[in-house]
Amino acid sequence: MQMRKIIISEKLKLFRCQNRITQKDLADLMGITAQSVSKWEREECYPDIALLPFLADTIGCKVDEFFA
Repeated sequence: MQMRKIIISEKLKLFRCQNRITQKDLADLMGITAQSVSKWEREECYPDIALLPFLADTIGCKVDEFFA
């Protein structure tokens, strides 16, 4: 069985750069702290699984795109 890599940090950074959105802006859209977004982007932790559908909608992708 092949393990899938989690690429949430890559997707978040790409989205923010393309749309010129700050970590704080994204955090405000999601109702979380900018520190949480920062930790996700630095791969210090991952968002709660319950947030993945909303996160995907917010950045314009599908949940399965967070995994490669």
